[in-house]
Amino acid sequence: SLVDVDFEFFDPNPKVDYHALKRLLVQLFQADAELFHLEDLTAVILGQPLVGTTVKTDGLESDPYAFLTVLNMHVHKNHPSIKSLTAYVLLKSASSMPLHSTLQSLIGSAGISGSSHVGLVLSERLINMPVQVVPPMYRMLADEIKWAIDDNEPYRFDHYLFISRTYKLSAEEAAELIASAPRSSKRQRNAIDPMRSDGGVYSFHPEDEFIQKFASHTLDFSFSNAQPRDKESFGLETGGRIMLVPASNLPPLIAALNEAYTPPS
Repeated sequence: SLVDVDFEFFDPNPKVDYHALKRLLVQLFQADAELFHLEDLTAVILGQPLVGTTVKTDGLESDPYAFLTVLNMHVHKNHPSIKSLTAYVLLKSASSMPLHSTLQSLIGSAGISGSSHVGLVLSERLINMPVQVVPPMYRMLADEIKWAIDDNEPYRFDHYLFISRTYKLSAEEAAELIASAPRSSKRQRNAIDPMRSDGGVYSFHPEDEFIQKFASHTLDFSFSNAQPRDKESFGLETGGRIMLVPASNLPPLIAALNEAYTPPS
């Protein structure tokens, strides 16, 4: 059966969004969530209510089901949550020297005080939220960044650093999911390919496919605090993803998201 739901877009609301945003951040960072002072990170997000968007279904006073925002890693470089995220990203990127070298020049000990600013893009939503809410959130974010720059606010970025999350399937698990997918669900069956060359790593967020196309660097990584998983373990083996996008690529990225996911009028 189908359920009609009206989605509404709001600025982050410090009065009512704190607990729901923190839960979404826990979902985003999974096993490593405790490393990032999420109480403080949530406060930083809510402290810039004119940049960023939440998605709700029951009006301004209800909990957000999705959010998107960008934080200036240089302006907030001494904030505990941003310091811990910066150290974490540099640590994880060490396995990819091209990415690591670039990040060192941007947010490393020397780069973080430089003139090239990096915007940390954070986005998460409840599991069943449709991807169609993504294009308007990004359109609004681009407008808000432009307006902030016009007001001499520090949102002029050279790069955007996206942090997302992934899950991993063995060939056997992927084959089992394909077999159990409804015959009418062609998209689901095609999305799970046990012969993928990336080791069976899939994104929770379909828009990551497009973000990667416009990224100069992409890296999938394992969570530091992930528990060992055997064949009898319940649930998915989850991980993280870093995507570094030059600021000049944000407009065509947003255009690609609009073309892919905006429903026909």
